[in-house]
Amino acid sequence: MLVAGRYRLGEPVGSGGMGRVWLARDEMLDRDVAVKEFVPPEWMTDEERVRLRDRTLREARSAGRLNHPHVVRIYDVVHFDGLPWIVMEYVPSRSLHQVIHEDGPFSPATAARIGVALLDALRAAHAAGVLHRDVKPHNVLIGHDGRVVLTDFGLATFVDDGAVTGPGLVVGSPQYVSPERARDGTSTPESDLWSLGATLYAAVEGRSPYARENAMATLMALATEEPDPPSRAGMLGPVLTGLLRRDPRDRLAAAEVERRLRMIVVSTPARPRVPSPRAARSMLASEIDQSAAVRSAVTPGVDVLSQPLDPGPSSPVRPRSHPRPALVAAGLALVAVLGVGGILGGYLVRDEPVDTPSSAGAAPPVPAPVVADGFSAAVCNQPEPSGLATAPQRNALRGVAGLSLISGWSYFSDGSGFRMPVPDGWSYQRVGTSFCFRDPAGDTVMSLDTGRNPAGDPVQACRAEATRLVRAGALPGYEEVLLEKKPLLNKAADWEYRYDLDGIRMHAQTRWFVKGGEGFAITWATRDFDWTGDLAKINMVLTSFYARG
Repeated sequence: MLVAGRYRLGEPVGSGGMGRVWLARDEMLDRDVAVKEFVPPEWMTDEERVRLRDRTLREARSAGRLNHPHVVRIYDVVHFDGLPWIVMEYVPSRSLHQVIHEDGPFSPATAARIGVALLDALRAAHAAGVLHRDVKPHNVLIGHDGRVVLTDFGLATFVDDGAVTGPGLVVGSPQYVSPERARDGTSTPESDLWSLGATLYAAVEGRSPYARENAMATLMALATEEPDPPSRAGMLGPVLTGLLRRDPRDRLAAAEVERRLRMIVVSTPARPRVPSPRAARSMLASEIDQSAAVRSAVTPGVDVLSQPLDPGPSSPVRPRSHPRPALVAAGLALVAVLGVGGILGGYLVRDEPVDTPSSAGAAPPVPAPVVADGFSAAVCNQPEPSGLATAPQRNALRGVAGLSLISGWSYFSDGSGFRMPVPDGWSYQRVGTSFCFRDPAGDTVMSLDTGRNPAGDPVQACRAEATRLVRAGALPGYEEVLLEKKPLLNKAADWEYRYDLDGIRMHAQTRWFVKGGEGFAITWATRDFDWTGDLAKINMVLTSFYARG
């Protein structure tokens, strides 16, 4: 079916009481989109159909006011067969509700990462005068690329618009509706925060805080009882109870919620995953936060991510010839092909004709340093030879497979089949099976190891590498932030950690993965102070890496 002469419907990707969502193709712009079709029940009167149409237009208007990476973008509203259809960004994903149901609850740290993204979306909506009014796991999408997206603004309204519902009319899912909305229909930013708390409660506990046998029992409990105390939330527990307070005036403010969530993310020690190691609970391990990450305040007026820590003992690895505080050492950052990025759409566009590939300018190999075995960025922690070539290579591609990189980046290749996005002006050299790419300012290093065994276990490989480097004293002040499997990728793991280098606190991430039948590891290491600002670049590298096969 062709809607409005432009949108070719494919398969349905979701349905509800009032309609369906289709995967469709925009034949004018040649891109996939999601098209929301409203199908009013037969029992609806003409007046109720008009109200449904108005609600549809209100959803489009509300979401259309927002331009945010954690909110589904609205492209168009068209009228077809007498009803409005909303054309939206298509996000390959599962809902948070599906993930919890199919894979089990998330760990507290990962649930906190989800919370940071959703809170950032809600704060942007509230700043634009828009209330969501139906925050729940069903309306949170977990993208296959790790992106967290808030969708379905069907109940949304402007803060000063009181014409959406009347007294006594409960709108939304009872298990995720705030007490004041259930009582008298009141909607405020604090109501959205309560629903956020209930959603994060479900993410970590596997059920809502007022899960009862039916909707009436839920509403009765909501009116008379305290929420069920969380049992698996760990450090996230106080945030949940602070958001789920009955009186809106007593709830944690958004800024305090963000501060606490970020504290959980950055301070959670490494430990075994919570039950149900299967899945998507780790899919957002390191990339969930994009725009929200830039605002990384954890204490009022202080960015804890930038606070210097006491330097540990000096690293025994071979000294470098210049002071680049940095990541050159990324110390032992890992080189893992960072794969999943939530910002693919923001960094890749339809490709234009590009130059033909060339092997010219391939990095010459150099003798491996002391810690060159393995796949850490320690291979780059050595005196940087003078006269190294810099990107872009001659005839370097700026696009692959119909997609082009953003301005200022080009693909690096040694002719073996992989293509690695590298910023223009960065130097590069080969060290054993690895390639080292260095920021001219000396603050950041990126490495790619092409010699991983595709038959190996990525988690075990990262764990063994961390153990080896710590024992060797190559990672002073080592602090593991994350080490987990990426279940939605084909054989991949993420390793994120901090360490001290020449008195500077460093932050690094490695993705170990298999692509095209070959094993790779990509590492990005930079000063801890700069980490949140580099997240978008890291995600772009991960989503843009190309290997044939």
